[in-house]
Amino acid sequence: MSGLEKIKELIDKREQAKLGGGPKRIDSQHAKGKMTARERIDMLLDEGSFEEYDMFVTHRCTHFGMESQQVLSDGVITGHGTIDGRIVFVFSQDFTVFGGALSETFAQKICKVMDQAMKVGAPVIGINDSGGARIQEGVNSLAGYAEIFERNILASGVVPQISAIFGPCAGGAVYSPALTDAIIMSETNSYMFVTGPKVTKTVTGEDISVENLGGPLVHGRKSGVAHFIARDEEEGLMLIRKLLSYLPSNNLEEAPVVENLDPSDRICDYLNDVIPESSNQPYDVKDVIHELVDNHEFFEMHRNYAQNIVVGFGRFNGASVGIVANQPSHMAGVLDIDASKKAGRFVRFCDCFNVPILTLVDVPGFLPGSAQEFGGIITNGAKLLYAYGEATVPKVTVTLRKSYGGAHDVMSCKQLRGDINYAWPSAEIAVMGARGAIEILEGKALMEIKDPDERKRYFDLKEKEYREKFANPYEAARFGYIDDVIEPRNTRFRIVRAFQTLSTKKDSNPPKKHGNIPL
Repeated sequence: MSGLEKIKELIDKREQAKLGGGPKRIDSQHAKGKMTARERIDMLLDEGSFEEYDMFVTHRCTHFGMESQQVLSDGVITGHGTIDGRIVFVFSQDFTVFGGALSETFAQKICKVMDQAMKVGAPVIGINDSGGARIQEGVNSLAGYAEIFERNILASGVVPQISAIFGPCAGGAVYSPALTDAIIMSETNSYMFVTGPKVTKTVTGEDISVENLGGPLVHGRKSGVAHFIARDEEEGLMLIRKLLSYLPSNNLEEAPVVENLDPSDRICDYLNDVIPESSNQPYDVKDVIHELVDNHEFFEMHRNYAQNIVVGFGRFNGASVGIVANQPSHMAGVLDIDASKKAGRFVRFCDCFNVPILTLVDVPGFLPGSAQEFGGIITNGAKLLYAYGEATVPKVTVTLRKSYGGAHDVMSCKQLRGDINYAWPSAEIAVMGARGAIEILEGKALMEIKDPDERKRYFDLKEKEYREKFANPYEAARFGYIDDVIEPRNTRFRIVRAFQTLSTKKDSNPPKKHGNIPL
């Protein structure tokens, strides 16, 4: 064979590999409103930046007639490219080849890019569209999943790992995305579950659809498995690019700083009036966040899950900051099991990758009731407590209004190594609200007053005394637990300057293998 013939053979093989399972299956993929594995990579990465690995890999299975069904690339496209000029590694499962089912060689391809990502310190992006393990390969396929899981675990906290679910993701396959930092699902053609509807019905008798068992609304709102729900695949891929813009490439780097034209000393007059006169009246804390951050741009995560707390990324003077804020417009901003898990995970995510944390506090306490106690509010609330106490990144806290009881401690207080703690004049920092406190403190005295009107006057007097004592930030400031009481309109400038001051902060935890976070 001549040199030209060999080159032609190479070109032909490349074209064959790019067809995956063939034109008919590609057309079927498009008919479902889904892109192919290669189209997804092309849309995700900077134009012309993709360098593919292992295009000519095929499976090694000889069972059930598989030896006669050899497809180049074997159902997953792997390699590296750039996003906004920064190196990322990527794998994209190809549903047109054996339904995207994972084989031994399929897994080895994924493991190769994950290993290289760890060596060079670059994010890993996995695009999932797979029917699960390749049944014909039996235990080899299961071993392949375990190899991937181990790499997910070792890469956790070292490089960002992001998973997109753009098709089925079932059985053991769900555990790789679950081990990553963020999961994106699309509103169509996207689902995740450990056991499907048929097995569920056989074992439990429950008759349930794919959508209601593991669709995007389930995981976006109820389980909290999915961090983002995109309208379609294109939006999902753009969300990945956006998320990475707030993160460093690895745990030894700092997040990118972008050019900022929004004045750091911008006065936010709106904030002087945002807190209602009544302490029981709600407001939307996202209005506060948008007012504070650069260009009013806030990138929210877990938007539809545990809406009583808000988490996401913003920038201050061009630098990336993670934001955690109680949401008074939903369940009065109370902390419950889901909110604690959501915020705790986000705090640890930021701490992994050197992203400073801003905490905006307006919390009346933990949600009471048997459902919360039976569900483990103690250990789940402790997750958030642990996350803040463990975090060594710069932490700035602003108490907007209520900060009561154990919830005060949990929300990045000074004693959990909060670096700079501010409060607005509207802040109320106490063990509990005035009414509940007086019912406990003056309960005996109130019972001894027989006249209802006199009892009410006495109660109102004591409640007023308690409010004057604690319904302001000055008692906490007197002990140094609040570093300064600030005018709301100046909050943006004070936050910017606080993070600038903390930019060279060094903090560490005692030497240990790892802590035992209450899981």
